[in-house]
Amino acid sequence: MCTGKCSKCIGVVLFPLAVCAIISNLLLYFPNGNLIAPDKITDLVWFFHGILGAGILVILPAFMMLGAGGAGCCANRCGMLLSVLLAVLGAAGGVYCVVISSLGLISGPLCDTGDGKYIYPFRNDTFTDNYLFNETTWSICKEPENIILWNIVLFSLLLGIGTIEAVLCFIQVINGLIGFICGTCMRKRKVSI
Repeated sequence: MCTGKCSKCIGVVLFPLAVCAIISNLLLYFPNGNLIAPDKITDLVWFFHGILGAGILVILPAFMMLGAGGAGCCANRCGMLLSVLLAVLGAAGGVYCVVISSLGLISGPLCDTGDGKYIYPFRNDTFTDNYLFNETTWSICKEPENIILWNIVLFSLLLGIGTIEAVLCFIQVINGLIGFICGTCMRKRKVSI
């Protein structure tokens, strides 16, 4: 496969992943689909890991890679070098999303435990007693309703999306370096005699 075609295939996959990451991060602002006060939203949501990290920082290289086919922007060595630089940016965004999503899963959601105060009831749990593996502890959170399941699903989704994006961007770094060093493959015209 030509390096330009490989870039285009990666870009086709990255674009919908970035859109899904943005939507998932936005949903974290509305626990269980409800509008609540900003100070009652889990603090790690405000790091914009899905919007900025796995979203915008990945959309930029995805657009560059989508233009990689044929005589597009990656049909020359400078274009491939630019795609490498943008892929490094995209990989950093994916890794950022993975780190914040992992922290979000480990520390748990901000919730009302029944006394009207919003706290992080699972933040100091050990890995052996973690709420992720003990569903009976989920009843601690009274408000917002289903906040634990909401956070687990969306942070897990962002964790997976960020991982896939980081891997694909790393593959593009290698692909772009090959295209930069060896040149992109251009179709050779057949000459009939």
